[in-house]
Amino acid sequence: MIVTEVVPRTGASTDVTSDEGRTWIAERYARPDPAYVRLNMITSLTGSAAGSDGTSETLTNRVDRRILGVLRADADVVVVGAQSVRAEGYVVPRTARLAIVTGSGDLAGHRLSLEAGASPDRVLIVCPQSRADEIAARVLPHGVQVVAVPDDGGRLQPAAIVAALAERGLRRLVCEGGPTLAAQFAEAGLIDEYCVTVAPALEPAAHAFLPVQRRLATDVAGMLVDEAGFSYLRLRVRP
Repeated sequence: MIVTEVVPRTGASTDVTSDEGRTWIAERYARPDPAYVRLNMITSLTGSAAGSDGTSETLTNRVDRRILGVLRADADVVVVGAQSVRAEGYVVPRTARLAIVTGSGDLAGHRLSLEAGASPDRVLIVCPQSRADEIAARVLPHGVQVVAVPDDGGRLQPAAIVAALAERGLRRLVCEGGPTLAAQFAEAGLIDEYCVTVAPALEPAAHAFLPVQRRLATDVAGMLVDEAGFSYLRLRVRP
């Protein structure tokens, strides 16, 4: 699969299936910052975060998965909402931790699996402090760890989530949604860079993939396109 860089307009191309291609992608997505919050999501042309099966799996492709791997390898922790874990079938990364944000601790029906070399203790349940003991009693036997976050009547604030993870030395975050959690992080002004894959698909969109209520000022930091018509945007938030 050939990918071409169009912003900046270098015209450089690579085959992302090769080792050289992975290095090429990693160079473009590299961030030297000791701390950041990135958003990584995929959307159809109509703004849907899911394809025909109700998950992102029918929207994604090999290049998108390659970028996903690069972003995760550069991060300390992947942050995702419990609803996405129940729906998507998440793979626990080998390098980054997986932080699952939940108000209830309910992961019933989850389809978590482990990447080769990963272990259950790399999973963090991020939950309201007011319910932490109850949730810990339920999930600790499975090897996961509970991160209690100060809450407001059971509601978690994105800034408090980021602070709680930073206290554990997890300062390089990739938020993978779903849409509600992603919008909360965006509205809170916490996201430094948006990494958005746009799939050339016209899927019904009951809800926007990023349902923000105000305009977010960004600049295009980079854009790749592939021969299948997918585009891969990096948007930096204006200071």
